[in-house]
Amino acid sequence: MKIEIDDTKLIENIAGKVIEHIKPLLNEDNGSKDNKLMTVDEVAAYLRVKKSYIYEKIHVNGIPYHKVGKFLRFRKNEIDIWIRNPYASTLAKSCNLGRKEVLEKEATSK
Repeated sequence: MKIEIDDTKLIENIAGKVIEHIKPLLNEDNGSKDNKLMTVDEVAAYLRVKKSYIYEKIHVNGIPYHKVGKFLRFRKNEIDIWIRNPYASTLAKSCNLGRKEVLEKEATSK
């Protein structure tokens, strides 16, 4: 006894399910919110603090930030981690310095 299966329907069904699962991953708004780059104004608004507080934290490397040319930018996911543990200065320093500089600073501070 031989059973025939309509391959086109099966392939279309599988492709439809794959597309259904992949679509949310490809959606820009879905995955990029946590990795979004924010400005000083946006971080201050997000944290509900004054801009001067953000600049103070930048000055002492107390908050994770990145320089893009002459502009300061903050990754939302790094800020969220920093909120949970603001005293982990190694995280803030490692975002702004190379690994070698962080290790040297930690060695001299001990």
